[in-house]
Amino acid sequence: MATDRRLRIVSRVVAIDGSSLEARRLCEVSAEITATSGAGIMLIAGGASRGSVCTSDSVSDQLEDLQFTLGEGPCIDACRDGRAVLEPDLVNPATSRWIAFGPPAIMAGARAVFGFPIRVGAVSLGALNLYRDRPGPLTEEQHADALVLADVAAEVILLLQANASPGELAAELESSASFHYVVHQASGMVSAQLEVSVDHALVRLRAHAFGSGVPLLDVARSVVDRTLRFDPVTGLGTDR
Repeated sequence: MATDRRLRIVSRVVAIDGSSLEARRLCEVSAEITATSGAGIMLIAGGASRGSVCTSDSVSDQLEDLQFTLGEGPCIDACRDGRAVLEPDLVNPATSRWIAFGPPAIMAGARAVFGFPIRVGAVSLGALNLYRDRPGPLTEEQHADALVLADVAAEVILLLQANASPGELAAELESSASFHYVVHQASGMVSAQLEVSVDHALVRLRAHAFGSGVPLLDVARSVVDRTLRFDPVTGLGTDR
């Protein structure tokens, strides 16, 4: 049964003409097979989101961007905990969580979200995010399909990345990705300014964006343009 499930899913992921694998198709097939409203795949390293490999629709795109900007959500938790994170009712959750992510996710159109870690052994690559535009849990069949999809996603990512140059992302992955390179550039600059790790610098950027009500991308551009600098004593961002 498990083998049949895997073969069924892999046959759907391969491009229609059978000649190639596509990251975007993986997201589209994930939503189709699980009968959910949409899907996204996020790369996560060191516990921090590096951006979205693909999304199946505009709402998934917003959900991935929210998780990247806020540093919280089902993908972040699934990757950190190494297990599926299931929220069948964002509006009336049994356990309150994602204080920053929840309200804008609901406004975007999500009523239920589900995160599944994408791993190869002990190595975490990211997470598969599924959402539904109505509340309700996944069935056992949907849950089982999602677990296999996450495993297939790990294999596809590694396969597409195999021929890329060291330190570079494969063109097939980057073609439909949203990695917000300016945020990573700004994180490096803030890391140098505060003499902290790049991951901690990203936390500082997110905190500044959240506290000021300015989108993370705009904060990052201000850092790169050198109109915003973080003070090494206070750790706060100040306009120049």
